[in-house]
Amino acid sequence: MMKTVNLFHVKTHLSKLVDQIVSVEESEFVISRNGKPVARMTPIIQKKDVSCRIGIAEGEFTVPENIDSANDEITRLYYGNS
Repeated sequence: MMKTVNLFHVKTHLSKLVDQIVSVEESEFVISRNGKPVARMTPIIQKKDVSCRIGIAEGEFTVPENIDSANDEITRLYYGNS
């Protein structure tokens, strides 16, 4: 539900309102002046930085020495007995 706050409240409690938006406690605020809506405060949707995904599981898995030993059989199964 959209919450309406007056401009004086925003001036006094801006940090708290921003925290509520960031923590998704509130999805947006409508800011009013003299009882009339004049602005809207909404979160900025951040795109996830995928560059830091590389190597995230480093050390979690071990690769066997013979990982490529079945490549010929897999190729044969995939393409058939040609």
